[in-house]
Amino acid sequence: MDVFVYGTLTNPERVATVVDSYAFVGPARLHGLHLVEGRYPTLAPGGEAAGRLLRTDEVDRIDDYEGVDDGLYVRVSVPRTDGGTAAVYVGDPERLDADATWPGEGPFATRVRDFLTQLEVAVEPVVDR
Repeated sequence: MDVFVYGTLTNPERVATVVDSYAFVGPARLHGLHLVEGRYPTLAPGGEAAGRLLRTDEVDRIDDYEGVDDGLYVRVSVPRTDGGTAAVYVGDPERLDADATWPGEGPFATRVRDFLTQLEVAVEPVVDR
């Protein structure tokens, strides 16, 4: 599975502590969400964010690292501009002390998923020329 990473998991040394097998596919740009700094980096509606595509079959270990079961981050599937999808982790800004607001009502994960169905959010692999 391809994962769009934009924070600590852009560092190969950090990734190696989380998963056993991985490869960086290359740089990528996430359209429709932008980077917000907090206790840990997260994403907020609008704009774009630079990152990398990470390929691994151990996404469950990334879920553990990102605190998905504890609600710290939510993993969502985002279309890629070249076909297919990429996983993207979005952190709860309230829990991360980040200046971001997600529209809608209900739990954080629900608001993120609802937002992604309403707007065009996509991961674009960046090809060096």
